[in-house]
Amino acid sequence: MNNIEFIENHVVTELVKQGYEQSVARISADIAVEHYRRNAASAKGKIFSDCLHAAKVWAGKYQPQIKK
Repeated sequence: MNNIEFIENHVVTELVKQGYEQSVARISADIAVEHYRRNAASAKGKIFSDCLHAAKVWAGKYQPQIKK
């Protein structure tokens, strides 16, 4: 598994776990991957959390009410 696959899989898993719909989580994972590609030189060990944050911000705008 390369870095992009890791980010895609784990962002989708985390967002679904937090209550977002699968389709929103998939699109958000694409946003996270784009964030990774633009900012691959982020602080060591922090790039995944940065990508997850970017995905959560986008998902929150697309699906404001989370299922609980």
